[in-house]
Amino acid sequence: QVQLVESGGGLVQAGGSLRLSCAASGRTFSTYAMNWFRQAPGKEREFVAAIGWSTGSTYYAESVKGRFSISRDNVKNTVYLQMNSLKPEDTAVYHCAANRGWNNRGPLPYDYWGQGTQVTVSS
Repeated sequence: QVQLVESGGGLVQAGGSLRLSCAASGRTFSTYAMNWFRQAPGKEREFVAAIGWSTGSTYYAESVKGRFSISRDNVKNTVYLQMNSLKPEDTAVYHCAANRGWNNRGPLPYDYWGQGTQVTVSS
C-alpha cells in the first residue's frame, strides 16, 4: 500500500515559480513510476509529467515542456514538480499518481493517487 500526499501549491503571479512535492508512504516507493496530473475546473484531467522508477527517465506534456521539471528522491520517498514560467492556464489542482511504468501500449494502470494541491496563477 502506498499513500501519496501533495504539498507546495498556492497562488503565484504569471511568470513565477512553484515547487510541488508528493510524499509517499510505504517501502515500495522506489519501485513505482511517479506521475503528475492536473485538472482545471470544467476540464478533464490531463497528464503533466512522469518519471521512471529505475532509470529516472522523464516524460512531459507538450504544454509544460521546457518549463516544468520532474524529479524524485527515493531516500526521502518524494517526487517533485518544479514549475517555472507559470501561466494562468496552468491553474489547476495537481495530483500525483503511482504506477508500475509503461509498456508498448502506454502507461500501466495508476495504482495510487494523492488528494491534490491547488495551483492558481494570476495574470
